[in-house]
Amino acid sequence: MLCFMPGAAFVPALLVCWSSAAFIISYVIAVLGGHVEPLVPYISDTGTKPPESGIFGFMINISAFLGAATMYIRYLIVEKQNESSKFMSPSCNMIALCIGLLGCIGMGLVANFQELAVPSVHDGGALLAFVSGVVYITLQSIISFKSCPQWNSPCTCYVRMSVAAVSCIAVIPMIACASLISITKIDWIPGEKDYIYHFVSAICEWTVAFGFIFFFLTFIRDFQGVTLRISTEIHEDFR
Repeated sequence: MLCFMPGAAFVPALLVCWSSAAFIISYVIAVLGGHVEPLVPYISDTGTKPPESGIFGFMINISAFLGAATMYIRYLIVEKQNESSKFMSPSCNMIALCIGLLGCIGMGLVANFQELAVPSVHDGGALLAFVSGVVYITLQSIISFKSCPQWNSPCTCYVRMSVAAVSCIAVIPMIACASLISITKIDWIPGEKDYIYHFVSAICEWTVAFGFIFFFLTFIRDFQGVTLRISTEIHEDFR
């Protein structure tokens, strides 16, 4: 179905579908296996123990790759639009891309260094992914407003800015409450020490994660008018 979408729209569409499936499948398997409590675990908690750990790592790695591909294509789109309209500095577009790619690297660290095995690297990757992601979607919202109304409708701009604002608001208590938790564990029970910090932080984490998904969902229409080509040339002097 995604392959028949016009232009390059299949790229952000696949990112949205794949990432949503990665979160939901890992959560369902972890809950059914009794590895986490069903009431708002951390996203990483649902990918810590086998068999869901393998599925989580595999799917998040692909999500990171699809995210990087989506961001790069978005960069090329904005670059072409800016060449004809001159609505912003090209450096702003490049900065947004670099920050977005940092977030994808963070996702890779989260996928490959599990929460209980290497907590410092895992937590650092998660922090990099969420903070870079929030900054990226905020910059993309600003870029959208600068290119409005020629390249984006006001409705799209306000939707993107709303999602970015919610994510920015949610990421602050997510980090603050997580820093107050005194122990690293996945089997949280309501009423125990630090549970309220875990609960608030986990709700905010899921909010930010699906905020990213909804944001990339708004890219689909923009990508419909883009054609991707791969050109192969063989140099005559190469033997």
